[in-house]
Amino acid sequence: MTSTAPSPDTRQGQPPEEQQPSWQRRLRRFGYVAAPRTGVRERLVPAFAAPSPRLWAALGLPREAVAWLTRHSPWLAPLLITLVAGAIRFWNLGSPHAVIFDETYYAKDAWAIVHHGYEANWTDSANKLILQNDGHVTIPSDASYVVHPPVGKYVIGLGELIFGFNPFGWRFMTALLGTASVFMLCRIGRRLFRSTFLGCLAGLLLAVDGLHFVMSRTALLDQVLMFFVLAAFGCFLVDRDKARAKLAAALPVDEDGVTRPDADVAETLRLGWRPWRWAAGLMLGLAFGTKWNGLYVMVFFCLMTVLWDVGARRVAGAYRPYRAVLRRDVLPAFVSTVPVAVATYLVSWLGWILSPSDGTGGYYRNWAATDGKGGSFTWLPDWLRSLWHYEHQVYEFHVGLSSPHTYQSNPWSWIVDGRPVSYFYESPAPGTGTGIGHCPAGTTEKCAREVLALGTPLLWWAAAFALLYVLWRWAFRRDWRAGAIVCGVAAGWLPWFMYQERTIFYFYAVVFVPFLCLAVAMMIGAILGPPQQGRGGAAPVEPMLVIGERRRVVGAAGAGVLVLLILWNFIYFWPIYTGRAIPVDEWRSRMWLDTWV
Repeated sequence: MTSTAPSPDTRQGQPPEEQQPSWQRRLRRFGYVAAPRTGVRERLVPAFAAPSPRLWAALGLPREAVAWLTRHSPWLAPLLITLVAGAIRFWNLGSPHAVIFDETYYAKDAWAIVHHGYEANWTDSANKLILQNDGHVTIPSDASYVVHPPVGKYVIGLGELIFGFNPFGWRFMTALLGTASVFMLCRIGRRLFRSTFLGCLAGLLLAVDGLHFVMSRTALLDQVLMFFVLAAFGCFLVDRDKARAKLAAALPVDEDGVTRPDADVAETLRLGWRPWRWAAGLMLGLAFGTKWNGLYVMVFFCLMTVLWDVGARRVAGAYRPYRAVLRRDVLPAFVSTVPVAVATYLVSWLGWILSPSDGTGGYYRNWAATDGKGGSFTWLPDWLRSLWHYEHQVYEFHVGLSSPHTYQSNPWSWIVDGRPVSYFYESPAPGTGTGIGHCPAGTTEKCAREVLALGTPLLWWAAAFALLYVLWRWAFRRDWRAGAIVCGVAAGWLPWFMYQERTIFYFYAVVFVPFLCLAVAMMIGAILGPPQQGRGGAAPVEPMLVIGERRRVVGAAGAGVLVLLILWNFIYFWPIYTGRAIPVDEWRSRMWLDTWV
């Protein structure tokens, strides 16, 4: 039998402002406001905001159509935004018809790995032959030393198997994952903010971010990593809602139908099978099976989900929520994520593991049988010892990489678009070129044709302020949504500050771009303000209603102007995102900062 006795908290008899812990009272001078004390069920499982039918009604649609569209808008609106995002990402995807930037590694590695199970050592003339012969080339048999795990290359190779070994084929899957990530972010934002509008706004911002757009049209690993990281975050978010709903359902309900906190339930209830955590573990394994920095993401996200459990048990009435989580949740959380992620990572190497160990298979596949003979771990399978040696060599490479590069940058500069990366550049003469690479004959000077991995500047500069806002919101308003966004940004950004002497690039930031979009959406939501601002009480004062409506109108105007400016900014930079040939003067006008050249 569960207990419904009230908590013996010694602060109960004090005035409401004195019931807060002393640290919260001290933070009030900096803007801290305690969360409103709503019902336990409402705090554990807050309701989604009901979509407004006003837009559809304003279009003059029949009442039945308005009701249907309103009911299904949580799915229809994300699908519409995703359709637009996909259209612009797949448009002319095979242009430039060239091997651009690091496609020279990953496109060829992907083609080899889907055929041999390991990467091959291509000749210097391979790129030219591939383009000339539409990919009909012989795959080398000798293995190549590569420094990234195989998952991302398998993903890229899937597109090549379907559409051929050509620019469209090796860019197809990154375009598909980039499009799918827009849909995911719409739904993730909706669940995070409990608002279809803010969720779709975050997805729209991602759809028009220049860095995400360019990475969606280039066969690099970082876009694949971004997809799996966002998918893992979404799985954890769904798991949070499911676990809290199960906890709320187990709490006692009084005679008035109000759910009450209960210490016994909150501290002893086992939340049982949590399949979304297992799915998150799978996504995290695929993430660091694409690039190793996915390991940092796993650490951040696992800590985040454990803190979510602490918060849930505290709201449910636990006296000692940390101890309850340590006893009931930490071990299941660990088992459902870390071992699953590690197992997924090992399985991703299956092609390399099954390759011959006589020197004709993957790179270092025969190490245990040759240079690795002897030692204290000979009882382990040869493939595992060889793989461990391979991983150690890769680690040494990564931490020691310091070769200067024209487009390398410091992570401090990423948030302000300090040093974007030029993936492709050529200068067609007037009257030359084909398709979007055609330079008009009447051009007085030569044209410039570039693919520049540059985040939409106004979006990123707004995101810099939005990050400050969510940090403040998390620290002083104790808003878990802001904390989740901060965690996503930190997981993708902070680890690079430990390697500032290493050769690193701005496009690595694509991993946390979705979380920047969530931050901007949250800031815009604050600019808009809540509906019916100023209605506080059963009989609101009329002047307060007027002030609230004015606040809402001004907020809507400011938010609308910001979003329109971001959309315009993306359109303005469209030529240098897609490699369209433009007069060199127009190209110069888009180089807003000297560091962009």
